[in-house]
Amino acid sequence: MPVGLFRVCLLVITAIVNHPLFFPKENGTVPENTEEIIQKMKEREESLRLEQLRLEQEIAHQEATQKALEEAAVVVEESKEGRVRWDMWTALSMVIFLLIELWRQDFQEGNWQDIGGEEDDMAVLGKAFKGVALPDKAVLASFYEKRILGTTGDMARMREMVEGFADDLLEALRSVCNRDADMEVEDCMGVGSMYENWRVRKPFVCDLIVPFAPPEPYCFRCHTWCSGDSFPPDEQGYGTIKVCRADEDVTGCICDKTKLGEDMLCLLHSQVSSTKPSSEMEDLLCFKNTQYLDADQVMKWFQIAVTKAWNRISHKYEFDLSFSLLDSPGALKIKFKSGKSIAFNLTPVVQYENSDVYFISHFPRSSLAADIPSSTHWFLTFAVYERRFIQLVSKTLPANACHVSCLQILSFLHGKQCSLTGPSGLTNYHLKTVLLHLLQARPSQDWAPEKLEARLQDMLKFLEKCLHEKKLYHFFIGNGKVPAELGFPIIFQRAEPLNLFRPFVLRRDIYRKMVDTFHEMLRNMSALINEYTVHIPLAHTNGIRKEPL
Repeated sequence: MPVGLFRVCLLVITAIVNHPLFFPKENGTVPENTEEIIQKMKEREESLRLEQLRLEQEIAHQEATQKALEEAAVVVEESKEGRVRWDMWTALSMVIFLLIELWRQDFQEGNWQDIGGEEDDMAVLGKAFKGVALPDKAVLASFYEKRILGTTGDMARMREMVEGFADDLLEALRSVCNRDADMEVEDCMGVGSMYENWRVRKPFVCDLIVPFAPPEPYCFRCHTWCSGDSFPPDEQGYGTIKVCRADEDVTGCICDKTKLGEDMLCLLHSQVSSTKPSSEMEDLLCFKNTQYLDADQVMKWFQIAVTKAWNRISHKYEFDLSFSLLDSPGALKIKFKSGKSIAFNLTPVVQYENSDVYFISHFPRSSLAADIPSSTHWFLTFAVYERRFIQLVSKTLPANACHVSCLQILSFLHGKQCSLTGPSGLTNYHLKTVLLHLLQARPSQDWAPEKLEARLQDMLKFLEKCLHEKKLYHFFIGNGKVPAELGFPIIFQRAEPLNLFRPFVLRRDIYRKMVDTFHEMLRNMSALINEYTVHIPLAHTNGIRKEPL
């Protein structure tokens, strides 16, 4: 029973609480607020949808940007790989090219003198010889005997006379110079064609070089293009001469007992105590404001000293002495009262270390040093070693060998051709260089006198090959086969070969003139030899003095 009453009361209370009129104010606005809420929910839903679209667009844009960056990175990476591959192939190609070039040069340097193995090796050369008939052995022998052989006695007498006078002149020069301030002059030496017995063209001219040294306490320090210093390609074959105190170290400290590191300073001798460019250096014939010996200053000093020396001894001689050429400061001429004259060149030089290589101030009558970079650049001459090499090789050749005869004939023909068509860049020194190469390449028996014609053809063909390639290498520089008996400095043997035809590579007009002159000489060779052979009487073969060439 009580349980039933409790259930009835609970039911009544629930009905009263849930009756709609029991809370009239709170429940009366529910229908109105529902639409507003729904509207706001729709607006919110729309804004969320728009926000979702915006976020999706941003995400898509970021993904596109990321993809583009990844693609760009891939392209860059591929380009880098391609560039690396290209650089690798380029470097490899350059290495291969350099190896081929080095091999070619080594092959040429190793074979530039190996011309004499077979006669047929020269057959591939000599295109200019097509249609050119060279004189036979009998004609060449007759031409040499009648036209060239008789000049040897004249050269010997002239050398003796010039050397004696030059020694007397230099002794007088030493007496007029101030031993404490002027350069010290040594004895002269004869070089060139007159002292190698192959000069044929008159007038005969003796070439004498005069070594000189600075007064104490100074000395010369020589630097060449192959001694490690940086020299441009057009200055190969040149060097500079620095005037220093004998007690001055190369680094500038005059204390030879102090061994300093690169970053330490000598406390006994500062930079002030080292040699500095000054008027004292100019008195030592240096270029202005430098310590480098000036070739022009040297030649001016030498001319003045020679003039003073001649004034002191002129009363002893019955002839006059004068400077013969303005462009050759050392060119002297002896004039006799009878009208005859003798010309010779007296050129000051500087010895390179303790060798017989010399720095020469200028080349008389030569185009070898026509374009000297500056007056502080001195050309190196190997004339003493060239003379010694010819003398050394001559001892191993057969009696009356034809090597000198070949050079004399070729020099004579070239001189005659130049007198007809004008001078060219080809000089007698180039012809002698060709002979030196062939002397080293050919065995001794190939220079027998009966092989004069063959060796003359070899010289012409070798010269034609050099003209075609624009390459004629200096005989000593870069030549590792120089006989050890000569005592030639190893620094020049290890140097890069020096191309004597290099100046003609960029000067096409001179090169064209040189080639044309050579080809014209080939065409006229037989006519010139026959002419000078036929029209010379036989009486001239008996030691009678020949007419001027």
